[in-house]
Amino acid sequence: MMWTSAFARVRCASVLALGLAIFAAPADLLAGTAFPDQAIDAVERPAEPFGLATSSLPEGELKAKWRGVEREQDDEQLAVELCAETPVRCSPEAAKFLDIVGDASARDGRARMGEVNRAINLAVRPGDDLVLYGATDVWRSPLALFAIGAGDCEDYAIAKFTALRAAGVAAEDLRVVILRDTLRQEDHAVAAARLDGRWFMLDNRRMAMVEDVNMKNTRPLFVMDHNGIRQYVDAPLLAATQRPVADEAALTTLASNAKKTSGRPAL
Repeated sequence: MMWTSAFARVRCASVLALGLAIFAAPADLLAGTAFPDQAIDAVERPAEPFGLATSSLPEGELKAKWRGVEREQDDEQLAVELCAETPVRCSPEAAKFLDIVGDASARDGRARMGEVNRAINLAVRPGDDLVLYGATDVWRSPLALFAIGAGDCEDYAIAKFTALRAAGVAAEDLRVVILRDTLRQEDHAVAAARLDGRWFMLDNRRMAMVEDVNMKNTRPLFVMDHNGIRQYVDAPLLAATQRPVADEAALTTLASNAKKTSGRPAL
C-alpha cells in the first residue's frame, strides 16, 4: 500500500527536478520535542503507542473510512510519481507534498519527524468538515487536503503519516491514533512515529512533539497503520503517565546496606 520504495527512488530525482535546495540542519534548530533524549532498553519497546494491547475491529464505519483513505493514497501516489518525473505537469498540491517530503528526507531521526510535523501544521489551516464539505467526519488524503488547504485533526494526521512514509520512515514505525481528549470531551487524531523504541505524537495543536508516556488527560481508542485499524483493549485514562524512575531514597538505603555488608564502598 501507498508510497512504496519505487516512489522513494523517484522522490530523490524529484528534489533535483524541482530545484529544491535542501540542506541538513542541526536537530535543535528544527521543530523540537518536549522532552530530552533518553536511552531505552529493547525489552521496553512497545509494539503500539502507549504500550497497550489492541484487538481487531469489526467491520463498520471506521474501517470503511480507513480503506477509503488507502484507496485515495494509492491513486495519489501515481500523481506524485508523475510530478516527480515531469515537474511541468505537477499540480500545486503534488508539488507541495514533494517539497515537504524532500525537506524531511534531508534530515534524520527526530529532526525528520519534527520537520514533517511543522511543515504540515503550517501548510494547512484548521477547518470544520461541515463547513468544508457539508458533512461530518470526512477523512481526506494528503493531496486532497492540500488542494483545499484546510482540514481537521485526522486530515493532518493522515498527511503526516503519509509524508513520513514517503520520506523513508519504515511502515511498522508509523501509526494514526484516535484518542479521547477528556479535558475537551472530544475525540482527537494524531500521527505517531517510533524512533529508538519510543513513540512520538505529531499533533496539529502543537509544533513540539510529545512522547506517548507524557500525554495527559487522554484515553487512546483506535490505532491505524498499513495493516489496517485496531481498537485498544481496556485503555486506561492517561492522566500523568511517566516512565518509571528509580526511587532515590531506596537507592540510598540499598547502597548503605551494601557498604555495611561488604566493607567496601558501594558502586
